[in-house]
Amino acid sequence: MNISVFELERIQSLYENTVDYNLTESGFHPFSLHELLNEDQQQDILQLTLGYGQTNGSIPLRKRIAAMYPGANFEQVVVTNGTSEANFVACHSLLKPGDEVVMMLPNYMQIWGIAEEMGAKPRAFHLRQENDWAADLEELESQVNEKTKMIAICNPNNPTGYTLTEAEMDRIIAIADKVGAWIYADEVYRGAELDGVERPSFYGRYDKALVNGGLSKAYALPGLRIGWLIGPQEVIDTAWAYHDYTSITASVLSHKVAEIALEEEMRQKIRQRNISMLLKNLEVLQNWALQYPEVFSFSPPKAAGMVFFQYHLPMGSEELSDYLRKNHLVFIVPGTCFGMEGFVRMGAGSTQDYLEKGLARIDEGLKGILEKVV
Repeated sequence: MNISVFELERIQSLYENTVDYNLTESGFHPFSLHELLNEDQQQDILQLTLGYGQTNGSIPLRKRIAAMYPGANFEQVVVTNGTSEANFVACHSLLKPGDEVVMMLPNYMQIWGIAEEMGAKPRAFHLRQENDWAADLEELESQVNEKTKMIAICNPNNPTGYTLTEAEMDRIIAIADKVGAWIYADEVYRGAELDGVERPSFYGRYDKALVNGGLSKAYALPGLRIGWLIGPQEVIDTAWAYHDYTSITASVLSHKVAEIALEEEMRQKIRQRNISMLLKNLEVLQNWALQYPEVFSFSPPKAAGMVFFQYHLPMGSEELSDYLRKNHLVFIVPGTCFGMEGFVRMGAGSTQDYLEKGLARIDEGLKGILEKVV
């Protein structure tokens, strides 16, 4: 196997615990079990027997997941260890050497690396900042051909926070349908829309749509490592077979807590808490950036816990990230991790005090850089 290093995950693993302020996270400040569970639920968890669970996910949890997708049933769901495993087993379920994948950029680049490792060929179509990150669907259509097996979408998008309109979704489906391609939709940020209105899923709109989701981002529960795939029965059965060769199953503890979190009333409470936090933090982050009109330009996100800033400095994004990390102990993500030079991603899902202190460190770094530029 010849697989490239996954740069985003590698640099976060190496450096996020070496700084005072880590602004690379794209989710929300995580819940504690004490915050999430009432006393009776805490006692139930303490009585839980830590054996093996059902490998494709407990039936109660899969029923909770299926309920979020109109027309779905729990047999069409396989539970994975986070959406990272979901992406891995999805690619191995759908792709073979020589296939082509057309992938939305900027994006979380795991699928690009997996496709290359499998001997498939990734191609790009872009979201355009000059159009407030709207999808360039003319470019998508030009990239799709008879070899295209998958169109990979991230909606809401990481790192831009853009959400596709229903008209854009329907156009993407029409393009895929012309060549019989699968649509693989990363929807891990679905539920983190800033206006509080959960966007429709690709699931159920097209008979060759496979969708992922999870609790790490919109639900602020990354430590549970719960993700899932939902789609047509035959591809879910294949994904379950690959899952048996990867992690076998997520923990029964994670299954139980996830089941509680996805009860509809609790799910909405979690979303409301996270969106309220995000709205306040985005106001802080965007007002801060407006102090540097000569440095930053951006289109405000419609969802998700981050802002993707274009910057105007005489240095690459990796150099800028390294400079701030090494000299001011604050960590931001270079745009190269998403296939876009000249940009940086900053997270907005932490506590407000933490965010403000991290931005103060960036102020120190920018002062030094701008003095040298002048």
